[in-house]
Amino acid sequence: MPAMPSRTLACPDTGRRHRPAAQLADMIPGAATIRVSLSDPKHLWPHPHTVDKDERGETAGLGRTTSRVAARWILRVWPDADWTRSHIFDLAQAPHICSDLIAADRGR
Repeated sequence: MPAMPSRTLACPDTGRRHRPAAQLADMIPGAATIRVSLSDPKHLWPHPHTVDKDERGETAGLGRTTSRVAARWILRVWPDADWTRSHIFDLAQAPHICSDLIAADRGR
């Protein structure tokens, strides 16, 4: 794909960032946000971990496989994000992802 002088792609692949939201919404019914990190509390080494929350802010509790698949999808779509911190993926505002610090300022 040809790049413009600013080195951005002439036709950025925005659909690539919208697809995970639709797929995750189907896979995790009722989830509004998904918090993704590499710090699973059950492991001492970096490990994909997710926490899903509904509109009321309550956690539904994902199974191990679903949690890992969701985390890996988001990690692959945003490889340049600073994964030393956790990030929140908002399914309603996809393709937006923000760090926990920004989400805390918004009251999430």
